[in-house]
Amino acid sequence: MAAPYHFRPMTTADLPQIKRWLALPHVREWWGDPAEQYALVSGDLDEPAMDQFIVATEGSDLGYIQCYDLTAWNSGFGKQPDGTRGIDLFIGEPDMVARGHGSALIDAFVEERLAQGATRIVTDPDPDPANARAVHAYAKASFREAGLVDTPDGPGLLMIRDK
Repeated sequence: MAAPYHFRPMTTADLPQIKRWLALPHVREWWGDPAEQYALVSGDLDEPAMDQFIVATEGSDLGYIQCYDLTAWNSGFGKQPDGTRGIDLFIGEPDMVARGHGSALIDAFVEERLAQGATRIVTDPDPDPANARAVHAYAKASFREAGLVDTPDGPGLLMIRDK
């Protein structure tokens, strides 16, 4: 069941938990090689275009979300309005998966970003039919499908939520 969420800025103290989550099968399935992803996530702590958060509810951490400016690296999203931010996330705690948290935390996070001045939020879940849970969570959080895109990580389903 969904609950109120807190998005705490990630710090180096969170890295052991991130490393543990990335190694779990349900995260690894969509995020890929845990060592590679850990290097990227930990390396982005000082990246000015990237904001990283630990998602918590009811006093416990349950996942990770990153929110970033569109740069040359992620140009696969095509032309987007100024003020567009991208997001990626995962629910790390296995017992929190398939309990309504995905769409609810996405909605809460995006509402905060739009209230803070973002004009559009984009994401690119893997279009593989096996990833229907993620696509459904974004759709339930008021994202609309905008077509397939080629990204540095491979094909993605561009999904958009405007202010």
